Amino acid sequence: MKTGLPLLIVAALALPTPGVASWSRSWAVAPQSAGKPSDLPDLTGRTLRQVVRISSGGTRIRLRLTNELSASALKLGSVHVALVDARGKIVPGSDRAVTFDGVAAPTIPDRAPLVSDPVALRVAPLTHVAISLYFPQGAPDPTVHGYAAATAWIATGDQTGAATLDGATKFTQRMVIDGLDVDTPQRGSTVVAFGDSITDGVRATADADTRWPDQLAERLQKAGRTSVGVANLGISGNRVLAEGAGNNALARFDRDVLSIPGVSHVIVLEGVNDIGGATARKTPLPTVADLTGGYRQMVARAHDKGVKVIFATILPYKGAGYWGAEGEAVRKQVNTWIRTNTVADGYVDLARAVADPADPDRFAKAYDSGDALHPNDAGFTAMAAAIDLKLLR
Repeated sequence: MKTGLPLLIVAALALPTPGVASWSRSWAVAPQSAGKPSDLPDLTGRTLRQVVRISSGGTRIRLRLTNELSASALKLGSVHVALVDARGKIVPGSDRAVTFDGVAAPTIPDRAPLVSDPVALRVAPLTHVAISLYFPQGAPDPTVHGYAAATAWIATGDQTGAATLDGATKFTQRMVIDGLDVDTPQRGSTVVAFGDSITDGVRATADADTRWPDQLAERLQKAGRTSVGVANLGISGNRVLAEGAGNNALARFDRDVLSIPGVSHVIVLEGVNDIGGATARKTPLPTVADLTGGYRQMVARAHDKGVKVIFATILPYKGAGYWGAEGEAVRKQVNTWIRTNTVADGYVDLARAVADPADPDRFAKAYDSGDALHPNDAGFTAMAAAIDLKLLR
């Protein structure tokens, strides 16, 4: 006797319930503490406009704002979204005011996020969206993301609904925004890219969407995987086991991976800062067991939520300022474990994809940004191309 469900029932289970939203994350950054107030612009009575490129599209969108790493409540005067065309201009007729439980000027409590009401704005995959926030009382203690690989703009007064900002100045971090979700007719899913500066996109060309998660999103769209989004949760300087830039990977894994709407897979590229940082500080190196134990923790927690884990081999970094022979030995042993482990749901050999064939401990010159640690745009392309899309089913 066959015990499987009939195909029609299986197909029905794969579809969202009529009238019920099916949200998945199409764009994201990881929340970080702002640091010194003197390092941030005074936003009192000003508008901040940030442009993001989403991955998957949908019939509606919603925003996730964050005040999670801030000790005081944050007052917003207004929030708008609009589509941005290929010239960087607001698409006429696309501007929408955003509300939060029906409130147009919300206050975000300290240590909390705030999810918006659905916005009736149809967005195509790989679309640029402008998110404009007005701060009537400023943002003295905001939650930020330190690296954007994109230009934002600050202008005086409430210009959230303006097609063009008058007298705007540039800003190069993310602030307060950390997620954009899409509602899809067919149930969407999200691949989380989880890592450090190599995932965050340090050394990528600004405003060009060339980071490896950006290019992975493009590959998925070209392959017809139109309802699959990619959320970049990299933090420059992040480590698996120790505090660095942002909470360590194990501390932020639930917030930055498992809480993402629609998450189905996570690609983990972490570890070089644990090894190199110890070398630079002349402290004991993490052992292979230390790092792989951290990886195993991610797998256990992800599998509890039905999320698949794909590990990426740690990229070569010989020639970088914190390289050392002992650290290199740890990297190689960790990569051997990644290539042979049986606990995860697969691996991608990103180290091999960018290594110099004549000296695999180093980046290939064509892929090196110049610091022997971070890829250039071509290196990010090679990394995205090395990911077998079958792993993401």
